[in-house]
Amino acid sequence: MGREATCRARLAPAPSKRFGPPAEGKALLETDDVIFRGGIRARVPLREIEAVVVKAGLLSLTWPGGRLELSLGEAAGKWADAIRNPKSVLEKLGVEPGRTVAILGKFDAGFVEAVARRLGKPPVRRAPKRGDMVFLALAKPGDEARLAALRPVIAPAGAIWAVYPKGRRDLSEDTVRAAAKGSGLVDVKVVRFSETLGALKLVIPRASR
Repeated sequence: MGREATCRARLAPAPSKRFGPPAEGKALLETDDVIFRGGIRARVPLREIEAVVVKAGLLSLTWPGGRLELSLGEAAGKWADAIRNPKSVLEKLGVEPGRTVAILGKFDAGFVEAVARRLGKPPVRRAPKRGDMVFLALAKPGDEARLAALRPVIAPAGAIWAVYPKGRRDLSEDTVRAAAKGSGLVDVKVVRFSETLGALKLVIPRASR
């Protein structure tokens, strides 16, 4: 999830594109969509947005399905910038030059190469002694148990990105979260890693650093 806000919205669905009455609810800016849930419900695919307009705290999104207006106040401009200039997956994951990054397990070669280009050096392919970031590929149930062994190898402010397959119950965001809690880690962020993979960011609780 990217941004969220409690606000008022108006929806003008196609083909008439006539606005219905305003409704209170929650707006979400996610990886692929802008979503509004409340008195009205709307999902606007980012790839289909034709126009993004900000005026007096109002964010207006036009797409083939209609037009959605969100009363976001001062946040409207930031939402518009995020929609117009979406972050890459590596930016969302926090991969930055100068960091010590380890990649463990089976990852697509393109991802490994992209990380190397962003870092300016190849990522480590084994558990580091003190890493800023560890990417762990989870392929089968039980792989979550590796989290306990990785907790001591990350820096106090470091993170483990547990990458898991989507659409499974035996290995999912929930099973990763449960294993993390048992390993002394907490989850702080979820990222859409790819069409078939999700990623959960796990860190050491501040009180334990």
